[in-house]
Amino acid sequence: MGLDGGILLEKAIAKSREKLPYWRRILDASLPVDLSYIPIGLACGILLNASGFNVWTTLMVSIMVFSGGAQFLIASLLATNAPMLSVILMMFFLELRYALLGSSLSKYLHGESLGFTALFAASMNDENYALNYLKFSTDKKFTPREALHVEHMTLVFWTISNIIGSLIGSAINIDLTIVHFALTALFLYMIVVQLKNGLIIVICILSGFLAAFFMVLTKSTLGLVLSTLAASFIGFLVEATIRKYKPKSGWLRPMKNPAGSPEDAEEDADD
Repeated sequence: MGLDGGILLEKAIAKSREKLPYWRRILDASLPVDLSYIPIGLACGILLNASGFNVWTTLMVSIMVFSGGAQFLIASLLATNAPMLSVILMMFFLELRYALLGSSLSKYLHGESLGFTALFAASMNDENYALNYLKFSTDKKFTPREALHVEHMTLVFWTISNIIGSLIGSAINIDLTIVHFALTALFLYMIVVQLKNGLIIVICILSGFLAAFFMVLTKSTLGLVLSTLAASFIGFLVEATIRKYKPKSGWLRPMKNPAGSPEDAEEDADD
């Protein structure tokens, strides 16, 4: 087709999208995440129902928390009769990453009111963050208002899926073994995507031993909070020490992505 033909095609697609109704453009932008939320949201709703949440409390937690990992964590901890302090602290450390994610989007929200920014932050999660960051980076016409509505569109799909899952859980007796397996798989995935160098692998293994130690010591899920704090502090100190005295250490060397990456492609091209 050639470069000129490709540019013309992109402009034609952009113009056709501008003719679509506003809600349709928002739906198109958020659809990949919307569809992925349906099976996970159903599982989350079923697990919340098994943990004692009715439809209305499921609705409230879906809107107020809007985080699959946090909601699965809440359901899991409450199912084991964990104290509320442990639930709150674990949620705090699990969701602390949003402070970093939000800071990377702040440059696109200059000039917005404090109320808008607060609503935007409260509606953000990992998936719609990725969508909005990509749109802001590639589409100069993409506005903060559209980004906020992308967040709300994903919230609608997530909440409805949670409610339907709660209704299914209350109407049908379901063996929750597979749901608990999904919960374990979710957190294993969250760990695996963070394994970027050898040091992180060691700290993950250490955190597992610390979790077992503190759980036995405290005889409660508060041990998970203590192990999280201890592993994070140790990891921070070790990484800071290595970067200061041996910045080229193999412990900090990035692991190669098995699926490949743009950086790998550039290196192969140079070779």
